[in-house]
Amino acid sequence: GDWFEPLMTEPALADRFRLLRYHRVGYAGCSRAATAPSIRDQAMHLQALLRHVGVTRAHIVGHSSGGNIAIELALLAPEMVAWIALLEPAIPVAPRSDARLLSTGSRGSVAMERFRAGDRAGAVDAFMQIVAGPDYRAALDSALPNAFAHAVRDADTFFTQELPAIQQWSFSPHIRKRVTQPVLAVLGEKSRDVAPIWPQRQQLLLDSLQNVEAFELRGATHLLHLQQPKAMAEALAAYAGG
Repeated sequence: GDWFEPLMTEPALADRFRLLRYHRVGYAGCSRAATAPSIRDQAMHLQALLRHVGVTRAHIVGHSSGGNIAIELALLAPEMVAWIALLEPAIPVAPRSDARLLSTGSRGSVAMERFRAGDRAGAVDAFMQIVAGPDYRAALDSALPNAFAHAVRDADTFFTQELPAIQQWSFSPHIRKRVTQPVLAVLGEKSRDVAPIWPQRQQLLLDSLQNVEAFELRGATHLLHLQQPKAMAEALAAYAGG
């Protein structure tokens, strides 16, 4: 939830919309679930939260694995979802090149090995370099000075619950056909230089969803709305008809 903080004060959104962000189960001091929640479980959490605050229909913006949750909510409760913005979602792409992020001998395996060795800071750093590039820390600290420390505290949730949930989630052709809401697919301009999986995922969205529009955020990697909150907010507002 903290990572959306820069968007919350951008006039393009704050002056026109009711904005809601939240901490998912296991993050930011929230209690951990008794069993690791699936992406479907987390979509049900979001559905329950919207009902609790009296929201019957919303625009859903999901970043990384939050994009997966947004897709799942669109399937679970289509009447609640006006449209979804997918900010570099963590969707699987053939031939499972995403799995190589954490496979033996890959750069991603370093992150998992460090986590298993008890080096949570090293694990978070290794993973962030994979997804956002070697210079991610400067951009992260500039936007949210305490974000890295928070991520280290949440490492157990991320490595033992979130990553397995992502890897177990399916984005099959059957599921893609069921997503009928308008979709804004966002790719960071600089993400192309960080890892090939980002443009691959973007292309999969463009090729497989029924009602999808592409948007490339200039000057951004996977940190997207932290690096370019004004441009991201304006793009979201424009897509919403604002």
